[in-house]
Amino acid sequence: MSRNERDLSMEKPLTRLVRSGRDHDITGPFVNPPVIHASTVLFENSDDLLGGQQRYTYGRRGTPTIEALEMAMTEMEGAEGAVLCPSGLSAVSTALLSVLRAGDHLLMADNVYDPARNVARSLLNRLGIETTFFDPKIGAEIATLFRPNTRAVYLESPGSLTFEISDIPAIAAVAHARDAFVLADNTWATPYFFKPLEHGVDLAILAGTKYLCGHSDVMIGTVAANARTYKMLRDTHGDLGLCVGPDDIYLTLRGIRTMGIRLDRQMQSAMSIARWLEGRAEVARVLHPGLASDPGHAIWKRDMTGSSGLFGIVMSDWSLDKVKAFLDGLRLFGLGYSWGGYESLAIIGRPNRTAVAWPAEDRIIRLQIGLEDTSDLIADLEASFARVSNLS
Repeated sequence: MSRNERDLSMEKPLTRLVRSGRDHDITGPFVNPPVIHASTVLFENSDDLLGGQQRYTYGRRGTPTIEALEMAMTEMEGAEGAVLCPSGLSAVSTALLSVLRAGDHLLMADNVYDPARNVARSLLNRLGIETTFFDPKIGAEIATLFRPNTRAVYLESPGSLTFEISDIPAIAAVAHARDAFVLADNTWATPYFFKPLEHGVDLAILAGTKYLCGHSDVMIGTVAANARTYKMLRDTHGDLGLCVGPDDIYLTLRGIRTMGIRLDRQMQSAMSIARWLEGRAEVARVLHPGLASDPGHAIWKRDMTGSSGLFGIVMSDWSLDKVKAFLDGLRLFGLGYSWGGYESLAIIGRPNRTAVAWPAEDRIIRLQIGLEDTSDLIADLEASFARVSNLS
């Protein structure tokens, strides 16, 4: 083993983010992997062409650029292997289709990313797969929802709009006792703060568009698999013809190198702002599992090593017009979807719930805390509170 190919298994998380995926056979002597734009790959002779033993056979099936990020994700997740998808939602669909088949029953947490709900209600429903939504705080009581044909459980912990934490190990133990699969969207925590596969998850999903990339300029998703599910995932990914452009892969790899530093800073800023908001009379609740006041705090503290920059607030008896005026008055928070970049964002959220009712008046303001100075962000929020103080 050369000095550039040392085992990363004992290194600290920041070191692993910098070093993962840098295999000398793939990247050569370069710090960053080559960005290879390829469809056709040439073979040396007919025997190689027919034998299919060559390392690279076709651009969609792998290049050094693709392999570098797949290897980085495999190392970061502690996985058997990983695949790359064109978006986070594509990663969700690919993971679900890898383990489900016609006639199966899916259990899906009620707090998941709304497009994931839509996949269940539309695509999976058309394929003859029925979905039951459940309280994300159900824990081991999920056993009461299992049917003979329940094939998988899908989780997002915390949910990226309402931020409930699920007891993933307890749910996974129930699922595995019934030979079902467990899938989890881990975009909020990333493998830097939480490794789902180590807590009983079979397929770990990331919208790499968010923290992996970190600069709001890439669409990408990843799915990491354990030994039980990797072949199914790889086969489904290949059958769907999925691939990601090399420039997006390169930008994602570059983002991973600084992800730990960014997340550490965004965690600190978000916690400071969340605690400040807890003290505001205008705020009824702060939805952040890292706060001691949060109902999911104990499970978050047990399972995760940190929190990201995304959380929500519920206002005290504010009308929709007042919420809109508050957001429109913000100067440093952009109004836009997605999150995980270096800039702060805000949106109005209305949870789409079917298993556990969400009060209609409890509109969520979701805040993505970026890398701006924390005191500037607090001042911006405070000024907007003052501007709307006389509105009803």
